[in-house]
Amino acid sequence: MALSDVQIRNAKPKEKPYKIADGEGLHVLITPNGSRLWRLKYRVGGIEKQLAIGPYPQVSLKEARDKRDEAKRSLRSGIDPSQAKKAQKVSAAGADSFEAIAREWYEKFAPTKTPSHNEKIIRLLDRDIFPWLGKLPIKEVTAPELLSVLRRIEARGAIDTAHRASQICGQIFRYAIATGRAERDLSQDIKGAIPPPRRKHRASIIEPKEVGQLLRAIDGYKGGIVVRSAFR
Repeated sequence: MALSDVQIRNAKPKEKPYKIADGEGLHVLITPNGSRLWRLKYRVGGIEKQLAIGPYPQVSLKEARDKRDEAKRSLRSGIDPSQAKKAQKVSAAGADSFEAIAREWYEKFAPTKTPSHNEKIIRLLDRDIFPWLGKLPIKEVTAPELLSVLRRIEARGAIDTAHRASQICGQIFRYAIATGRAERDLSQDIKGAIPPPRRKHRASIIEPKEVGQLLRAIDGYKGGIVVRSAFR
């Protein structure tokens, strides 16, 4: 049931924060100190997220609903509204910082990828890259600085993630070059500095029963002609 201004104003604070819902994920969070905060609950790639819209009554009921509808339109276009909001703030603070350009690149290409793929990319950037490179002007980032960031990831044993981070940074640098804000793709300068990803070696199938299962699986494969031919 949709909220009214009277309901919001009359909502009393409790010992713990609680929500009163308006609809389609929009709700007001009532905090113990009496603040009334608009929040929008939504999902990206199966992951639940929240967008902070602002406090009531500074953000009116109508304005909150308008912002909810705007966020829903962004989601239909494949754009995470929380990330779009962060991108706007970062861009305003420093248009040529690594983070500003990275978020600009992300927003431009996110609609061409799946939500789950996009969520992995932005989570990696937020956790492993932006805390150390985000505020630097992209032209001032050096190869040793990029390598240092990747080695932090390597140090926790996540070598595959380190290589993935290098690939993503390479795409960001190339985007910056194409838009006239960088001159080099530093990911190329540090190739070979991170150990290659570990590959899992699987034992050969030697049991007749398991060989039979494999042959039946190959025979039943309905994928592309190239893979079918390779199997045969």
